[in-house]
Amino acid sequence: MKAHEMDSSGFYTYLLVCADGSLYCGWALDPQQRLATHNAGKGAKYTRIRLPVTLVAQWRFETKVEAMRYEYQVKRLSRAQKLALIGASLKD
Repeated sequence: MKAHEMDSSGFYTYLLVCADGSLYCGWALDPQQRLATHNAGKGAKYTRIRLPVTLVAQWRFETKVEAMRYEYQVKRLSRAQKLALIGASLKD
């Protein structure tokens, strides 16, 4: 896994910060396009009512299964653990 990888090929797990300060994790082929989809109100139900969202981290994987597996692992982390993962300290 490579944090904050910018290569356009592959599969990505990404982490967003929503307008209310909450965190959202997902996977995508193109995190920048997925970010635009979220901010257009066409993304996940969770983010639609918490716009705008900001991409704060992304990790590139060779396969969809790896990206989805990492997404699952990140979603199981506490907020504090997610913030530590990205090296951030966001206000609650």
